[in-house]
Amino acid sequence: MKKLILGLSALCMMTVTSCKEDATTKIKSENVTEAADRDAVNVDFPVLAFAETEHDFGEIADGTPVETVFSYTNEGKAPLVITDIKSTCGCTVPKDWSKEPLAPGASSQFTVKFNGKGNGVTSKTITVTSNTESGSDKVKIKAFVKKDGSTAVNKAALPSGATPAVKSSTQPGHEGHNHN
Repeated sequence: MKKLILGLSALCMMTVTSCKEDATTKIKSENVTEAADRDAVNVDFPVLAFAETEHDFGEIADGTPVETVFSYTNEGKAPLVITDIKSTCGCTVPKDWSKEPLAPGASSQFTVKFNGKGNGVTSKTITVTSNTESGSDKVKIKAFVKKDGSTAVNKAALPSGATPAVKSSTQPGHEGHNHN
Protein backbone atom coordinates (compact mmCIF):
# COMPACT_ATOMS: atom_id res chain seq x y z
CA MET A 1 0.00 0.00 0.00
CA LYS A 2 2.88 2.34 0.78
CA LYS A 3 4.34 1.71 -2.69
CA LEU A 4 1.03 2.66 -4.28
CA ILE A 5 0.86 5.93 -2.35
CA LEU A 6 4.48 6.74 -3.18
CA GLY A 7 3.84 5.99 -6.87
CA LEU A 8 0.78 8.24 -7.00
CA SER A 9 2.67 11.01 -5.21
CA ALA A 10 5.53 10.82 -7.71
CA LEU A 11 3.06 10.92 -10.61
CA CYS A 12 1.37 14.03 -9.18
CA MET A 13 4.75 15.74 -8.68
CA MET A 14 5.76 15.07 -12.30
CA THR A 15 2.46 16.43 -13.58
CA VAL A 16 2.71 19.63 -11.58
CA THR A 17 6.35 20.32 -12.43
CA SER A 18 6.22 19.37 -16.12
CA CYS A 19 3.41 21.77 -17.09
CA LYS A 20 5.07 25.05 -16.19
CA GLU A 21 5.63 26.12 -19.83
CA ASP A 22 2.99 26.74 -22.47
CA ALA A 23 3.58 24.11 -25.18
CA THR A 24 2.37 26.44 -27.97
CA THR A 25 5.45 28.64 -27.49
CA LYS A 26 7.64 25.74 -28.64
CA ILE A 27 5.94 25.37 -32.05
CA LYS A 28 7.89 26.82 -34.96
CA SER A 29 5.71 28.31 -37.68
CA GLU A 30 8.00 27.03 -40.46
CA ASN A 31 7.44 23.45 -39.20
CA VAL A 32 3.66 23.95 -39.38
CA THR A 33 3.94 25.22 -42.97
CA GLU A 34 6.21 22.33 -43.95
CA ALA A 35 3.83 19.76 -42.42
CA ALA A 36 0.83 21.33 -44.21
CA ASP A 37 2.66 21.18 -47.56
CA ARG A 38 3.67 17.55 -46.96
CA ASP A 39 0.11 16.54 -46.01
CA ALA A 40 -1.34 18.31 -49.06
CA VAL A 41 0.84 16.15 -51.32
CA ASN A 42 -0.10 12.92 -49.50
CA VAL A 43 -3.87 13.22 -50.07
CA ASP A 44 -3.52 11.64 -53.52
CA PHE A 45 -4.38 7.95 -53.19
CA PRO A 46 -4.47 5.29 -55.85
CA VAL A 47 -8.00 4.37 -56.97
CA LEU A 48 -8.71 0.71 -57.73
CA ALA A 49 -11.35 0.45 -60.50
CA PHE A 50 -12.53 -2.98 -61.70
CA ALA A 51 -13.82 -3.76 -65.19
CA GLU A 52 -16.49 -5.86 -63.40
CA THR A 53 -17.12 -6.30 -59.67
CA GLU A 54 -19.18 -9.49 -59.96
CA HIS A 55 -18.77 -12.52 -62.20
CA ASP A 56 -21.60 -15.02 -62.71
CA PHE A 57 -20.47 -18.47 -63.84
CA GLY A 58 -24.10 -19.41 -64.54
CA GLU A 59 -25.12 -23.03 -64.01
CA ILE A 60 -22.30 -25.48 -63.35
CA ALA A 61 -22.26 -29.16 -62.34
CA ASP A 62 -21.22 -29.94 -58.77
CA GLY A 63 -17.47 -30.50 -58.58
CA THR A 64 -16.66 -28.60 -61.75
CA PRO A 65 -13.69 -26.26 -61.29
CA VAL A 66 -14.10 -22.88 -63.00
CA GLU A 67 -12.06 -19.69 -63.04
CA THR A 68 -12.34 -16.10 -64.13
CA VAL A 69 -10.07 -13.09 -64.46
CA PHE A 70 -10.77 -9.76 -62.77
CA SER A 71 -9.16 -6.82 -64.59
CA TYR A 72 -8.49 -3.54 -62.81
CA THR A 73 -7.00 -0.11 -63.47
CA ASN A 74 -5.32 2.39 -61.16
CA GLU A 75 -7.43 5.51 -61.73
CA GLY A 76 -5.69 7.47 -58.96
CA LYS A 77 -2.69 9.77 -58.92
CA ALA A 78 -0.36 7.57 -56.84
CA PRO A 79 1.08 4.07 -57.48
CA LEU A 80 -1.27 1.22 -56.47
CA VAL A 81 0.14 -1.63 -54.38
CA ILE A 82 -1.98 -4.73 -53.78
CA THR A 83 -0.71 -6.43 -50.64
CA ASP A 84 -3.18 -9.34 -50.39
CA ILE A 85 -6.22 -10.94 -52.01
CA LYS A 86 -8.34 -13.34 -49.94
CA SER A 87 -11.61 -15.19 -50.34
CA THR A 88 -14.37 -15.94 -47.84
CA CYS A 89 -13.65 -19.68 -48.07
CA GLY A 90 -10.99 -22.14 -49.17
CA CYS A 91 -13.00 -23.33 -52.19
CA THR A 92 -12.25 -20.02 -53.91
CA VAL A 93 -8.61 -19.25 -54.63
CA PRO A 94 -7.36 -15.87 -55.90
CA LYS A 95 -3.96 -16.02 -57.61
CA ASP A 96 -1.56 -14.41 -60.09
CA TRP A 97 -1.63 -10.79 -58.93
CA SER A 98 1.35 -8.50 -59.14
CA LYS A 99 2.86 -7.23 -55.91
CA GLU A 100 4.76 -4.53 -57.82
CA PRO A 101 3.43 -0.94 -57.73
CA LEU A 102 0.95 -0.21 -60.54
CA ALA A 103 1.43 3.27 -62.02
CA PRO A 104 -1.51 5.67 -62.35
CA GLY A 105 -3.47 4.82 -65.50
CA ALA A 106 -1.97 1.32 -65.79
CA SER A 107 -4.03 -1.90 -65.73
CA SER A 108 -3.49 -5.41 -64.42
CA GLN A 109 -5.48 -8.51 -63.46
CA PHE A 110 -5.77 -11.51 -61.16
CA THR A 111 -7.39 -14.93 -61.48
CA VAL A 112 -10.03 -16.44 -59.19
CA LYS A 113 -10.52 -20.20 -59.23
CA PHE A 114 -13.70 -21.75 -57.73
CA ASN A 115 -13.88 -25.51 -57.19
CA GLY A 116 -17.62 -25.64 -58.00
CA LYS A 117 -18.77 -27.40 -54.83
CA GLY A 118 -22.20 -26.87 -53.41
CA ASN A 119 -25.86 -27.08 -54.29
CA GLY A 120 -27.98 -24.21 -55.53
CA VAL A 121 -27.01 -20.56 -55.62
CA THR A 122 -23.49 -20.03 -54.29
CA SER A 123 -21.65 -16.74 -53.99
CA LYS A 124 -18.17 -15.86 -52.72
CA THR A 125 -16.60 -12.53 -51.84
CA ILE A 126 -12.97 -11.76 -52.64
CA THR A 127 -11.29 -8.95 -50.68
CA VAL A 128 -8.45 -7.01 -52.30
CA THR A 129 -6.21 -5.29 -49.72
CA SER A 130 -4.26 -2.33 -51.09
CA ASN A 131 -2.96 1.16 -50.38
CA THR A 132 -6.19 2.85 -51.53
CA GLU A 133 -7.91 5.33 -49.23
CA SER A 134 -10.40 2.66 -48.04
CA GLY A 135 -7.67 0.02 -47.67
CA SER A 136 -9.74 -2.74 -49.31
CA ASP A 137 -12.15 -3.39 -52.15
CA LYS A 138 -14.40 -6.37 -52.87
CA VAL A 139 -15.40 -8.37 -55.92
CA LYS A 140 -17.78 -11.35 -56.04
CA ILE A 141 -18.30 -14.55 -57.94
CA LYS A 142 -21.50 -16.55 -58.07
CA ALA A 143 -22.81 -19.71 -59.66
CA PHE A 144 -25.80 -22.03 -59.60
CA VAL A 145 -24.25 -25.37 -58.64
CA LYS A 146 -26.38 -28.27 -59.84
CA LYS A 147 -26.15 -31.70 -58.24
CA ASP A 148 -26.16 -34.52 -60.77
CA GLY A 149 -28.94 -36.45 -58.96
CA SER A 150 -26.79 -39.52 -58.29
CA THR A 151 -25.99 -38.54 -54.73
CA ALA A 152 -24.94 -41.57 -52.69
CA VAL A 153 -26.96 -42.14 -49.52
CA ASN A 154 -25.78 -44.12 -46.51
CA LYS A 155 -28.75 -46.52 -46.30
CA ALA A 156 -27.37 -48.08 -43.11
CA ALA A 157 -28.05 -44.80 -41.29
CA LEU A 158 -31.76 -44.82 -42.30
CA PRO A 159 -34.47 -46.33 -40.06
CA SER A 160 -35.62 -49.81 -41.09
CA GLY A 161 -37.85 -49.71 -44.18
CA ALA A 162 -37.26 -45.98 -44.84
CA THR A 163 -36.33 -44.68 -48.28
CA PRO A 164 -34.00 -41.75 -48.81
CA ALA A 165 -35.57 -38.43 -49.73
CA VAL A 166 -33.75 -36.60 -52.49
CA LYS A 167 -34.07 -32.82 -52.42
CA SER A 168 -34.20 -30.97 -55.68
CA SER A 169 -31.58 -28.27 -56.17
CA THR A 170 -34.36 -26.00 -57.42
CA GLN A 171 -36.16 -25.87 -54.08
CA PRO A 172 -36.52 -22.28 -52.88
CA GLY A 173 -34.14 -21.37 -50.08
CA HIS A 174 -31.84 -24.37 -50.58
CA GLU A 175 -28.44 -22.80 -51.01
CA GLY A 176 -26.04 -25.42 -49.76
CA HIS A 177 -22.38 -24.34 -49.78
CA ASN A 178 -22.86 -20.61 -49.38
CA HIS A 179 -20.40 -18.68 -47.18
CA ASN A 180 -20.37 -14.94 -47.70
